[in-house]
Amino acid sequence: MNHRARRRRSVRGDLSAERTRGADGALSDDGRDIQADPEQRARAIVMRLLAHQPRTRAELERVLRRRGIPDPVIESVMDRFTDVGLIDDAAFARAWVESRHAGRGLARRALAHELRRRGVDEEHVDAAVGRLSPETELATARALVTRRLRAVSHLDGRTRTRRLMAMLVRKGYSPAMAFRAIRDVLDDRDGNLTDDERSAVEALGDAVDALEDAVESPADD
Repeated sequence: MNHRARRRRSVRGDLSAERTRGADGALSDDGRDIQADPEQRARAIVMRLLAHQPRTRAELERVLRRRGIPDPVIESVMDRFTDVGLIDDAAFARAWVESRHAGRGLARRALAHELRRRGVDEEHVDAAVGRLSPETELATARALVTRRLRAVSHLDGRTRTRRLMAMLVRKGYSPAMAFRAIRDVLDDRDGNLTDDERSAVEALGDAVDALEDAVESPADD
């Protein structure tokens, strides 16, 4: 067993004992009242939170501040947990991207937004979402359109296309990728598009082109 693994087991054992003894206001091993000792209290709080689900360092820090733990104590406890691998924002970000993309079909833009809201550093955000290739995103977008198409099949072509576009954009797909996914799925269905669908897709394509032109060539101030 390497040094870091031994330290991780030691920290888990120590903090598990602190949590058990602190539940009824008892003393820690060195005779300190856990409720009166902010560092012991912070460790017990963090262990309870991590036992429930993985959390980012920033999320844990926010909880500790709400509980009245002083900032120097928070930093010390967070550093210790990070050092032994119990807090790992890079691993959290990777797992979040994998789970949320597979489970909800979220694209890189939406995933990055969620990670930033949870306080993950930009470096870890970029690395995690960068593992999701454009090809994988497009395949997922097509699957979402195929699944959603059944629920909007009764609508006219323009309304159906707008609904599909809105669904993908809400999940973080760019207008260009959303358009491509919709066009591909509708074009592949039964071999070709109906006239109504073709008109709707062409109109959507024109709107996407206009949007991209506006982004690439902003008006002068």
